[in-house]
Amino acid sequence: MRQVQALHVPAPAACTNCGPAGLTMPASGAIEVHDPYWPVPFGSKLNAPGAPGIQRSREKVTMFRYSLACLLALWAAVPAFASSWADGLFDELGRDFGAVPRGPVLTHPFRLVNNTGAPVHIGGVRVSCGVCTSVRPLQYDLAPGQETAIVVQMDTTRFLGPKVVTVFVTFDQPRFDEVRLWVQANSRDDVTVMPDNLAMGRVKRSTSPTASTTISFFGDANWQITGVASDSNYVQPLCKLVRRDGVEVAYQLSARLRPDTPVGKWYTDLWLTTNNPATPRVRVPLNVEVESGLSVSPGSVVLGPVKPGKETQQKVIVRGVQPFRITRIQGTDRQMTVRDSTPAAKDVHVLTITFRGNQPGDMSRTFRVSTDLVGENDVEFTARAQVVP
Repeated sequence: MRQVQALHVPAPAACTNCGPAGLTMPASGAIEVHDPYWPVPFGSKLNAPGAPGIQRSREKVTMFRYSLACLLALWAAVPAFASSWADGLFDELGRDFGAVPRGPVLTHPFRLVNNTGAPVHIGGVRVSCGVCTSVRPLQYDLAPGQETAIVVQMDTTRFLGPKVVTVFVTFDQPRFDEVRLWVQANSRDDVTVMPDNLAMGRVKRSTSPTASTTISFFGDANWQITGVASDSNYVQPLCKLVRRDGVEVAYQLSARLRPDTPVGKWYTDLWLTTNNPATPRVRVPLNVEVESGLSVSPGSVVLGPVKPGKETQQKVIVRGVQPFRITRIQGTDRQMTVRDSTPAAKDVHVLTITFRGNQPGDMSRTFRVSTDLVGENDVEFTARAQVVP
């Protein structure tokens, strides 16, 4: 979300029931101008023509009105809002980790995309608290359309209780600007999470892996988890009470990944709502790497060197999360052919690549293997060959 900074021009000092200094707002709503050199307001009988001091008073009032008009004109000319082009690069400008057990290092990447149409350079980064927080950009130079992240880490062993840290990101191209990010956390020594995150590791797409952890609360036998939610709809959390013993209360938090979760490395947070006003929410991070349900190994094959008229072969293995048939192989020609070991449905297929040398030189091919699997039913691999005299 883009943050818009308001640019305000301060008004002159005012008193109660008054407008700017020198202006009094009567009940009628009209503005009366008071001349400090002539204590009687205009409109009184003393301001009749020819009265002593009237000319001087009128000149000063005219000058005051002219100055006031200039001030109001300048005030109106100032833009009401001034936005930062650098703020618009970021998806978000802040991260609240909530209540966390004291001990783990909290990590959050602030994603940014170069949407300026010009090269962007990050001149530097710094934090308001270098003892508990560190920051690093994944890269400093961004071409138009390129993206990166500012990775911020908070060491919860370095503080106890609430902590807010400001992260300064300075840009010097295409022009100078500075963005202020923030992170905050509430480091608690009366809450533990073992293990401290839900790490599912590498999983195949179309599967539903699970992970679990135990959350313990100390010092209050009345602790309760009243709700659990996930930042991602692909994660289905479940929490249940496992122990209430004296001053310790323990819950088991489990999470199941939906089988339609996209391929890639994913990070998300699960949030536990409690009945303790000092710790209303507890964060538990989750990470998983979802691999394609169809994989090929190796992804790149080297054939040769071979002499003209000679042949060489290599094997490639295609694996699936369930039995499948190979329906088509694209990219073959007279010099390079690919043959499947069986037409039957299996979860592992062995492909044989045959290369026949012709003219001396180097060549490369990309093969696309199509299957009858639903969803991700294609996989690609490359082959490079060399023919020597």
